[in-house]
Amino acid sequence: MPTGLLLVDKPQGLTSHDVVARARRALGTRKVGHAGTLDPMATGLLTLGAGPATRLLTYLVGLDKTYETTMRLGAATTTDDAEGEIVSTAEPSAVAAVTDEALAAGIRALTGEIDQRPSSVSAIKVDGKRAYDRVRAGEEVELASRRVTISAFEVLAVRRGVDAIEVDARIDCSSGTYIRALARDLGAALGIGGHLTALRRTRVGPFEVAHAVSLEALAEGGASMLASPAQVAAQLFPVLEVDAAQARDLGHGKLLALPQHPDAEPVAAIERGTGGEHPDRLVALISVRQGRGRTLVGFPIDQQEAAE
Repeated sequence: MPTGLLLVDKPQGLTSHDVVARARRALGTRKVGHAGTLDPMATGLLTLGAGPATRLLTYLVGLDKTYETTMRLGAATTTDDAEGEIVSTAEPSAVAAVTDEALAAGIRALTGEIDQRPSSVSAIKVDGKRAYDRVRAGEEVELASRRVTISAFEVLAVRRGVDAIEVDARIDCSSGTYIRALARDLGAALGIGGHLTALRRTRVGPFEVAHAVSLEALAEGGASMLASPAQVAAQLFPVLEVDAAQARDLGHGKLLALPQHPDAEPVAAIERGTGGEHPDRLVALISVRQGRGRTLVGFPIDQQEAAE
């Protein structure tokens, strides 16, 4: 069974589920999942896991992210992006009255730790049903605010028109941030409304879209496109090198004696390979407490294949 992490550069117009379906065909397995969706309108980095490596996806969901976006200030929509219906437009005089200083102040107010109300067409569940499904059914949905962190809100370009201001920006943010909501809230703060017209995810934790593959390349390369579980874990967690005996003990659920190792969780227990057909192998993610290592998630050898 193919196993590993797959970085895909999602094109516009496809859902995350569409990309998963194509990955399943390319890899020849149904055991494919993703860590964090992208809207059909959005492009960029989608992180997928295949085979036993899907167990790593839990640890990718909460990673911080970077987006490049274009916000159109001067009109608000039902979905807070260009796919929704316009519900309000600002007078040209109101748009012209927005100074560079006011724009900068609005962006500063949306930087750092903020309380953000997710878009009503998000995938958040309300009483067991997705919010966007309730909106499509004609219901009014008002989601509760949540605390998110915008560590950087960098303006790349500003284009002023008669009836709108377009802002290109790069945003570093915590997991759970809605960039559409930033556009909505910036426009509301300036009194002219706002929505998103373009969105591209360029980073998830240590993973960059520059290292992602296209769907066309995936269809041709299949499992050769996968990064091995050991490679991925080494980028995410502290590494503990284990020998064959320790790897066997972890595989049998035994505790490891690690008297010199500081407390940490999770730690990637990796058995070094010799290269070629014997690459490094992720044995387990472990918790180290008071000099003892305990398995949190195991990666049995009989379920792994080389994915170098």
